[in-house]
Amino acid sequence: MSTATQEAVHRPPPADPAQYRPGRTITRWSPEDPAFWRSTGKRVATRNLWIAVPALLVAFVVWQVWSITATNLQDVGFGFSQSQLFWLTAVPGLTGGTARIFYTFLGPRIGQRRFTALSTVVLIVPLLWLGFAVQDTSTPYATMVMIAALCGMGGANFSSSLANIGFFYPKQEKGNATGINGGLGNLGVCVVQLLTPVLITSSVLAVGAGQKKANGSETYLQNAAFVWVPVLGVLAAVAWFGQNDLKVASTPFSRQKSIFKRKHNWLMTYLYVGTFGSFIGFAAALPLLIKTTFPAYSVATYAWMGPALGALARWAGGWIADKLGGARVTILSFVGMAGSITGVTAFLPAGSDRGSFTGFFLCFLAAFFFSGVGNGSTFRQIPVIFRGQHLKGLAEGTPQYADALRQAEIESGAVTGFTAGIAAYGFFFIPAMFANFSVTSAMWGFVAFYASCVVVAWWFYARPGAEAPS
Repeated sequence: MSTATQEAVHRPPPADPAQYRPGRTITRWSPEDPAFWRSTGKRVATRNLWIAVPALLVAFVVWQVWSITATNLQDVGFGFSQSQLFWLTAVPGLTGGTARIFYTFLGPRIGQRRFTALSTVVLIVPLLWLGFAVQDTSTPYATMVMIAALCGMGGANFSSSLANIGFFYPKQEKGNATGINGGLGNLGVCVVQLLTPVLITSSVLAVGAGQKKANGSETYLQNAAFVWVPVLGVLAAVAWFGQNDLKVASTPFSRQKSIFKRKHNWLMTYLYVGTFGSFIGFAAALPLLIKTTFPAYSVATYAWMGPALGALARWAGGWIADKLGGARVTILSFVGMAGSITGVTAFLPAGSDRGSFTGFFLCFLAAFFFSGVGNGSTFRQIPVIFRGQHLKGLAEGTPQYADALRQAEIESGAVTGFTAGIAAYGFFFIPAMFANFSVTSAMWGFVAFYASCVVVAWWFYARPGAEAPS
């Protein structure tokens, strides 16, 4: 391609620095142009990313707050059964997954800045309601279910955040950028599980009366909710005044809905259910699993470690996939998850065998690690697959190539959000399976599913002559 043609295709935005300032709408954005990326794009993209990360992290805190709150309800006098408690941890996954589907298409349409601010500030509502509800042991179970459902909205922010952030970065940095955003955002799971047991013991932070436990000690369950209310307000304001809306990301649904006709949308959704669905489902269920299966061990001490490891591994998974290829890393993650969960079943109590908590917990840590790696690698696969499918047979520099590239970016963002929405149902189904089946039966079901994911990833994306190598 001639120099003149290259300049026509990658013409930098006009010299109008005002549009790149915080709080503005950017009308011209060319991250694939090296000169623009070095001079302006990287700085603006980095600012938007690092504002998005803490907002997403605290949204995950809201989404997962019930995973710890539920473990304390019986201790302060709520008469809910063990099955009801598992359902309370599961319900936010159902609403979060459903809302993610809508957020996938609304987020880019409305804009990173506006949608981040609005979707963050609305989370104050369920937290306020939760803080008051846990102070009254006569609060009906149905009310608790409604609050849990609203807390699920925090999980929906993930889809809009990643779909928007992807537009800011060039192809070679998308895996790392989404890995940072998703991985550090996922740390909200371990933050809530690590801090909540500490927060609920503090009378200094309490707004309202404490609750008496059976052993005579006092706890303040409302702290788990109230302490995050001012944080959400600050983060919403920072997003509103500090981020940017990208005009190029504003896409009508008519151009996004084509993903429902794409086979690889459904295949990558299947794979992401296996990675992120496992991560978020195990994170929601692990505190109650520890409490019911190994009651001698502290939930507060151990439950947060798995989600923390998985969240950080997601970052590493995106980076490694940029270097080695997403499909290979995805297959490795599923093999590792299958082996890890097989190990978990071997260490569970059975009959007179009291099991081994050490073996159980170490295998669970390994499962979280491999799920995190797979989270990063699958999200790296998506833009590679759709670019390859849309640009196949087209000559770079032609109008057809430019149009196809634009559509590939649109569909990649939509698929990223949609797969995240469906996979979030793992938050619902995994605790629900533990509520209705034996732990061992559920675990073997997961192993069989991971084996099927290995086959899908190898056949369509990794084998020689694969349809869409990624």
